[in-house]
Amino acid sequence: MAAAPLYCVCRQSYDVSRFMIECDICNDWFHGSCVQVEEHHAVDIDVYHCPKCDVQHGPSLMKKRNNWHRHDYTEPDDGSRPVQAGTSVFVRELQNRTFPSADEIMVQMQGHQVTQKYLEKQGFRYPITVPKLDGLGLKLPPSSFSVRDVEEYVGGDKIVDVIDVARQADSKMKLREFVKYYYKPYRPKVLNVISLEFSDTKMAELVVVPDIAQKMSWVENYWPDDSFFPKPFVQKYCLMGVKDSYTDFHIDFGGTSVWYHVLWGEKIFYLIKPTQANLALYEAWSSSPNQSEVFFGDKVDKCYKCVVPQGTTVLIPTGWIHAVLTSQDCMAFGGNFLHNLNIGMQLRCYEMERRLKTPDLFKFPYFEAICWYVAKNLLETLKELREDNCQPPAYLSEGVKALITALKNWLKREVTEPASEVPDHIRPNRLIKELTKEIRYLEVSKPMKSQGSGGCPLTRSTLDRASHHARRTARRLRHHHHHHHAPKTPSNLEILELHTRQVLKRLEVGPFEEDAPFSSTVTAKFNKASVASAAAVERSLDNNLRLVMCHVKKLNEVVPLLAGLCREHPTSLTTEEEAVEGMLSMAGLLYPQRPEESSTAQEPWWSSPSSGSNSSEAWGDQSPSRAASSPLCLDPSPGTDYQYCETTLSPPLHPSKRSAPNTPPISNQATKGKRPKKGMATTKQRLGKILKLSRNNHFLMASEDAAFCYLVFITSLGDCLVLV
Repeated sequence: MAAAPLYCVCRQSYDVSRFMIECDICNDWFHGSCVQVEEHHAVDIDVYHCPKCDVQHGPSLMKKRNNWHRHDYTEPDDGSRPVQAGTSVFVRELQNRTFPSADEIMVQMQGHQVTQKYLEKQGFRYPITVPKLDGLGLKLPPSSFSVRDVEEYVGGDKIVDVIDVARQADSKMKLREFVKYYYKPYRPKVLNVISLEFSDTKMAELVVVPDIAQKMSWVENYWPDDSFFPKPFVQKYCLMGVKDSYTDFHIDFGGTSVWYHVLWGEKIFYLIKPTQANLALYEAWSSSPNQSEVFFGDKVDKCYKCVVPQGTTVLIPTGWIHAVLTSQDCMAFGGNFLHNLNIGMQLRCYEMERRLKTPDLFKFPYFEAICWYVAKNLLETLKELREDNCQPPAYLSEGVKALITALKNWLKREVTEPASEVPDHIRPNRLIKELTKEIRYLEVSKPMKSQGSGGCPLTRSTLDRASHHARRTARRLRHHHHHHHAPKTPSNLEILELHTRQVLKRLEVGPFEEDAPFSSTVTAKFNKASVASAAAVERSLDNNLRLVMCHVKKLNEVVPLLAGLCREHPTSLTTEEEAVEGMLSMAGLLYPQRPEESSTAQEPWWSSPSSGSNSSEAWGDQSPSRAASSPLCLDPSPGTDYQYCETTLSPPLHPSKRSAPNTPPISNQATKGKRPKKGMATTKQRLGKILKLSRNNHFLMASEDAAFCYLVFITSLGDCLVLV
């Protein structure tokens, strides 16, 4: 291989990360740092002479300034071209304009009032200003902290992004070079540093972000320590701007909210509300070729002016369009954070960035990845609230809906743009499906307790960490206990399953195939049994429920078999045998013993409430072991639905620790997407309830139908036959 060409006085190969300039005499390339030419200076050079050539040809020739209102100051000043943003003429005109006061929209608060509880209740839709530091939980260096101090804590070799304000152009330079520029008695240019993130430096120890930003932050709440993607650091920025620095209208990346504190100096914000109309105008303006020549504040109904003096903190919500003018030399600290209150707007801003083809440098790092993490955690939150019979706040349910739509779109996009940010341990399709199920449950369920009433906990981000983890740990322990102490002795229902398989074989029902997906409709002819595809997907979970459904028309051929099985085992009744006898009794083929026939016989648990054994009073008389083995009571009265009575001795597992979802054994296209009539339980709902209540118990329920019945075998925690 040929050796890589060498450049510059240092004779090194090309390095894409280092700025270089070409000599117009010898045509060799030189590192700016080797020949003392800053990147932002290079644009002012018309003809460059390297150190060797300028001995013979003289110094480099500089461009001649012809105007003060254009980014390219060499353009002729003939009055034909409009003023561009950031130029000295633009800044002077901006300072002379009048705007409606931001007092109309700003919410002024004391630090201790800015709490998550307040924002969850009132919403976070308008900017908040806090005149004093007290109560925010924000810790900063003293107001005497200087630009030189920043260099000392961060390091002079740190490469920083610097904006040449008059050209609205970005360049890079070492921090020490910016410090030298800052302290010059005469500054030939207006340079602005707004993106120095210092979380990885010694200066990070001097700053503690506001409590509200820490507690609400998606990154702090949901980003896992073992993530494959690097953790985004966007919470600690130092902004150093000289007088007349200007940042044109923008929305903070990913629709993040921002906290902003002026340590010394002054900033002026120009704020525009993110209405649908304004966002549409903003997108059109951002993509227009003459963007820099149009002041966006003139395109909207109202652009508010907000002066932020020294010592003041502002919080700007999701999506607010704003420009910033530095009216005097200024140092400020700020940070960005995503949160649950405005999920829909955050996603909208992100999608707008994609349409505008915003460079990755100016986007929230791994925005899609964190959305997947958030979706996983919010699913858990929704399940917890449902278990507690609590209605989630509107901002959360609406946010999850927006999140579902975005996640679906991102999955579709991956087909053509395979730059996936789906974390490895997340099953995207299953996650979307379960989130959708939770939202549908909210839409069809009866009114529940609202947040904050009757002891309802707030959303996960507001739960006390210790109690939240204690709750999850307790559920995990219950889950572990149930799995390791389940009875291992074979049950009569295992024999029942074997016999039933033989009968089904005689009925020409094909073999059970665990991996066959369910058909969308149930047909009269079965050549092979079906298995829920969702159940197959769940096979890798801790507890593996396998659902096999068969359509049996000849009920009379199966039921005698069951009766014969019970007669073959005339021992004392176990719960399983009681269940079998109960089914036969309801089928009219077997009747419970009369009290006079056996004075010691217990009333079986399937008896109707009128018998007194399973009434609400009778439940209280049961011993713990008896109650634990009878998780529900059935009322098989003609024309009525089963009545479910849960005990409190076996609390349901934590949603994230459940063995399998309550997946229906069949997907019926005729009912897909339709809601059941009020007060009527669907087969899916009944089966879901049965599965939930039967996690640690064996039971059997039956209801005869003249035409057919469904046999559902559940084989994992102990065999169980359900006829619905």
